[in-house]
Amino acid sequence: MRVLVTGATGFIGRALIPRLQRDGHAVVAWVRSPALARGLLGAEVELVPADTAPEGLVAAIERSDAVVNLAGEPLMGGRWTAAHRAVLEDSRITVTEQLVRAMAEAKSCPRVLVSGSAVGYYGDRADEQLTEASSGGDDFLARLCRRWERAALDAERLGARVVLLRTGVVLGRAGGALAQMLPPFQLGVGGPVGSGKQYLPWIHLHDLVKIIAVALVDDRYRGPVNGVAPEQATSRSFARALGRALHRPALLPLPALALKAIFGEAATVLLASQRVDPRVLREHEFVFEFPALDSALEDIVAGTAVAISPAQSRTEGAGEARYELRARTVIDAPLEETFAFFSKAANLGVITPAAMRFSIQGQAPPMAAGAVIDYLVRVGPLPVHWRTRITTWEPGRRFADLQEKGPYRFWWHEHTFQADGPRTVMEDRVYYTPPLGIVGRLANRVFIGSTLRKIFQYRGDVIRLRFGVS
Repeated sequence: MRVLVTGATGFIGRALIPRLQRDGHAVVAWVRSPALARGLLGAEVELVPADTAPEGLVAAIERSDAVVNLAGEPLMGGRWTAAHRAVLEDSRITVTEQLVRAMAEAKSCPRVLVSGSAVGYYGDRADEQLTEASSGGDDFLARLCRRWERAALDAERLGARVVLLRTGVVLGRAGGALAQMLPPFQLGVGGPVGSGKQYLPWIHLHDLVKIIAVALVDDRYRGPVNGVAPEQATSRSFARALGRALHRPALLPLPALALKAIFGEAATVLLASQRVDPRVLREHEFVFEFPALDSALEDIVAGTAVAISPAQSRTEGAGEARYELRARTVIDAPLEETFAFFSKAANLGVITPAAMRFSIQGQAPPMAAGAVIDYLVRVGPLPVHWRTRITTWEPGRRFADLQEKGPYRFWWHEHTFQADGPRTVMEDRVYYTPPLGIVGRLANRVFIGSTLRKIFQYRGDVIRLRFGVS
């Protein structure tokens, strides 16, 4: 199918796109900044600038079989002042209304609309068991979700099948709620929020995008669907599970009064209790990859195995290196397809965490020996110009690049590919030396090494979504 996605550059959207591509779908993204989106989404996604609406949007919808609507500003972006409430409403309700109007104006209407919502629809319900048939709440978030869903349901009058995805707390690497939770827990000062008794519905990011992918093609999905895992957790049991995954204590609570003082009414996102059951998913026998909280958190915290050690057997051209990084992935795709993806410079941004703001400068050259690629990347708070030259290019087997300008004193990265029947074994080998001598060596111990692990673990996540991993 051809699938139009809004919110494509967000936390969920960036994970959904490689999953859709893995299933053979063509993806069109409706985006506010095409330059930013191209860096984040890669070469294989068609971009439709939002400033061409309504004509550009109508034309894109006419060529699409399905629409996934993930647009929406983060709920925890600050106190819910009148101005901020308007932003939350406009980014959800107004965008959804605009989409449905464009569907009505299109000569042919997409067959299905999967539209985002949230378990905030139910309001604060203590320990009441909640299913898709339960009534909605009456606080600001519940009313917002109700209006958001009503706007999407208008597409039913056009003949589209509408799925309303009520998501819980989405857990994944390099974004979402867990990115804000991890720092205090890693320091051993994390713990439950408020009383700790409130239920916290959650779902692994990879399961959420799998739900969307299934709902697009399975006509049994219609109306509200609770996008939550089957194992229920309270704030206290969630904190304990995260502490176990990190091998840290999780005993220090964050008082409700402190949260309310900081966030005002927005604190209800963390303090409300919603004991949500994924009844529709269970009835349709959806298979979760991560049905249990411990396994979900372990997957995110541990991630792809990335080994960093003092450089031992330096390869040719890496004589200046002090450290060696190695990562090995068995990809559930043939060699030709795997190599084609990794050999496109425009796909570098797809496998780079969004926080690094990866952006190729100028036109990306064809990959070949001697090709030079210039890009900007954020290192901490600072944008850094990085220039790399392809030193080795052996199609279908390996390629290597050497940093000519950038943050490291020395950086050489080799990618090797080997067929293993219908699968591909890919190995990354990086030799590097931080700048500033002994200061750089201390920095590698404190944060450079851990940052590189996170980057390559994120790459592993994208590979798993795009191709599957054996």
